[in-house]
Amino acid sequence: MRPVLLALGLLAWALGLAQTLYLPLDDRPPNWAPCGWGLVLCPPEEAYRGPEGADLPRLRTWLLATPGERLVASLDALTYGGLLQSRHLPLPPGDALARLGPLLSWKVRYGGELLLFGVVPRWDATQRGRNLEVLRALTSWAALPGIHLEAVWDDAVRGSPAPREARSLPYPSRPGADEAGQVLLLRALRPGLRVAVAYEEAVLAERVTPYEGLPLRETVAGLLWSAGAREVALGEGPDLVLYTYGGGNPREAVLALMALMRRFPVALADLSRVNRGDPGLMAYLQGLGLYGRLAAYAAWGTPVNNLGSALAQGGLFLEEPQGRLERLAEAYFAYWWGEEGRPWVRVRFPEPLPAEAQGVTALWPYLELEGYRVGLEALSFPWQRSFEAWGFLRKLPHSGAVDLLK
Repeated sequence: MRPVLLALGLLAWALGLAQTLYLPLDDRPPNWAPCGWGLVLCPPEEAYRGPEGADLPRLRTWLLATPGERLVASLDALTYGGLLQSRHLPLPPGDALARLGPLLSWKVRYGGELLLFGVVPRWDATQRGRNLEVLRALTSWAALPGIHLEAVWDDAVRGSPAPREARSLPYPSRPGADEAGQVLLLRALRPGLRVAVAYEEAVLAERVTPYEGLPLRETVAGLLWSAGAREVALGEGPDLVLYTYGGGNPREAVLALMALMRRFPVALADLSRVNRGDPGLMAYLQGLGLYGRLAAYAAWGTPVNNLGSALAQGGLFLEEPQGRLERLAEAYFAYWWGEEGRPWVRVRFPEPLPAEAQGVTALWPYLELEGYRVGLEALSFPWQRSFEAWGFLRKLPHSGAVDLLK
């Protein structure tokens, strides 16, 4: 699937439709997915090698040879090879900083804007001190014109030092990691989006959510800042409403969504469970024909992952109906994978997963979007494990097959 998506991205670049470069954190679906949205130009797929980490010389070669108006880039990909490698790869701070030199070289050569994010590692990382030293050494970069720099902290369980460490940095930080690329793409491509935030219940705004270590309202404020968005009230006519569902009462939530969707585009972030959505809420959305009317939906990860994905995809595809439906199909696949696909695979197969794990496609349900049925033809496991999967989705009218959903 990804070579086809990369070809589409290259075509868009050739036609002058994409002037934004995107260097993802790694090639897991949440990070690599924007490479198939027709909005950005990404490194060659072969430069990312799953859990082995990125081919750093190849990434640097691609970067220095590719002009653009702006670059959204993961510091950890270019320095360590990805998120997994950043936690444990032994590398002196000076050598790590030297690997970031091509970013400034690209800016000098092409004059483009840099939008950069680095990860404050989670509690079990053996190289936390080194990573923090590198992030602190980049303080002067944040003051340079045309550079946006921020830090995100990864999976902060109770007692994790990551929030405290992130706040010690002299530039902005917030929770998150795998949604960060999508959020910065929203900042790059649609800055100034006017967003109203609606909570399922008022008390949800004060809830300290899993893996973030902050009240939800602070997490949301950090996301909006990262996205270059402006929070407004519902009465001010927002471009997008970000609805946060905390797993309380799905029926009441759907009634609230229906009222909002009569007036505004609504991006729904399901925060009911980590890495899984609420089947009761999804049943209402499907049964009432509401799912296909959403601006975006996300339930695949931690609360901030879901909030960031819903916000970014809702904003990026506000005026692109086909792209919006494609993102909704992808988001439903991610929901289904967490609810049915991943549990089915985990109880039957060891990792690395054998080819027989593909049999999970037989569980794919009936999904209809705007009068079309969406079929799951096949799937792949990019890291040969059950946690994540790529779905090959086909858009089917009732009379036969048509174009692929990307």
